[in-house]
Amino acid sequence: MALKVAIQMDPVEGINIDTDTTFALMLEAQDRGHALWVYTPDKLSLEDGRVLARGRSLTLQAVKGDHHRLGAWETRDLSEVDVVLMRQDPPFDMAYITATHFLEVIHPRTLVVNNPAEVRNAPEKLFVTGFPGVQPPTLVTSDREAIHDFRDRHGDIVLKPLYGGGGSGVVRLKADDPNLDALLELHAMIGREQVVAQKFIPAVSKGDKRILLVDGEPVGAINRVPADGQVRSNLARGGRAEAVDLTARDRELCAVIGPELRRRGLLFVGIDVIGEYLTEINVTSPTGAQQLKRFGGADVASILWDRIEALRTTT
Repeated sequence: MALKVAIQMDPVEGINIDTDTTFALMLEAQDRGHALWVYTPDKLSLEDGRVLARGRSLTLQAVKGDHHRLGAWETRDLSEVDVVLMRQDPPFDMAYITATHFLEVIHPRTLVVNNPAEVRNAPEKLFVTGFPGVQPPTLVTSDREAIHDFRDRHGDIVLKPLYGGGGSGVVRLKADDPNLDALLELHAMIGREQVVAQKFIPAVSKGDKRILLVDGEPVGAINRVPADGQVRSNLARGGRAEAVDLTARDRELCAVIGPELRRRGLLFVGIDVIGEYLTEINVTSPTGAQQLKRFGGADVASILWDRIEALRTTT
């Protein structure tokens, strides 16, 4: 069954085809005979109840520096395509949220992956707080005194923006670090959003595990090891990917959150696990699929498209 697939993403010209998960998802769709059409989030519109996008047809090839061919610009009604992959990267700002409102108009008649209403309702650093016992001690607030009290009680902490992504703005503050107030002032200058304070987990030096789930089921994991002297293990911040197996604790964490992911229609999710703790549930644009396959693990793109095709067949 050939599907018409629209991809909402950052410019396709700039992706790294060796590491980009969206490239893997699109290439798998193309190999299955599905037609690709791509647009950037700023080309999405809502007009008189119709969700429109201005974009171009797309053909891919796995050739570095020559990986894409784009057709002529055209405007399409997204209710007339079969699947929309919502794959632009955070930050999870008001533009991102507005895009979920637009796409909610066409879902599930047009299958949006992930369910846009649930993407909006599951901010990655907040969603995880709904599962007691899985996180390290965590505080979400803009109250400076509360943050100082949290550090007094827990000592070594990590501070990060609530709606950031890719490790941006994440810092470690030891118990005697004098820079906490200055950092809070910087956050306040950037915006009014709360920040996340979390007890530092020493196990991060051994890696931050990214586990990928399709329809609530874990399919594999990679370990992301921070560079020497760094606390951030994100691949975009210099982290090194390595092969890793799922532990009993990893499977326990997936079993806790899996049914809720499935209920919400969050088909493709990446969770971050440090030591025994789940730190984030990534529902916007999970990464790591290419690295997992390269290490001999599951082909996440194939598994996800099997599930999408099954859903399109039954609706």
